Amino acid sequence: MTSSTTTTTTTPSGLRSLYLMRVAFSLIWVALIVTTSASLVSTDKPTVIAAALLVIYPLWDVIATLLERRMAGTGSTDRVGTTNMALGLATTAGMIIAVFSTIGTALLVFGIWAVLSGAIQLVVAIRRRRTVGAQWPMVISGGLSVLAGASFAAMSASATSSLSTVAGYSAFGAFWFLVSIIALTIRSRREKR
Repeated sequence: MTSSTTTTTTTPSGLRSLYLMRVAFSLIWVALIVTTSASLVSTDKPTVIAAALLVIYPLWDVIATLLERRMAGTGSTDRVGTTNMALGLATTAGMIIAVFSTIGTALLVFGIWAVLSGAIQLVVAIRRRRTVGAQWPMVISGGLSVLAGASFAAMSASATSSLSTVAGYSAFGAFWFLVSIIALTIRSRREKR
């Protein structure tokens, strides 16, 4: 669910394009998790495919944030984006270590990342609502990410926790990005009138 972090000159059309890429990535990622790894539980060691998917997820968020920064032209002046990218890179490194342990360890790392990146998303959406508007889906998504992340971290020690929970998280993230695309499109059409 994690999201865009740039707050200045990002355009609604640019955000729609980026959000569409995020939707596509999330849906492909969910399909791969569901078809290859959803049955893995907390005490299992990740398979090679599961490990790769778990490492790629936070790394994709870094790439998406970088794309958004380039689109907005903010570069190093975007401290929130820089923070989100550093968090994503740290999570990617943590996930590389976690996947050599158990699914439970990976869920803990994923949960901590979801809490922190969700909080960043929430702050950005609240700030961005004045300049871009139509940010209520991202506010909801950020809040849900914080709650889901706390849930993942709490249930990481449970022997029955599985990767299907993070697939659900990513699917809901795709849904909220899709809702954001629709909200931004409606807002843009209203402004053109």
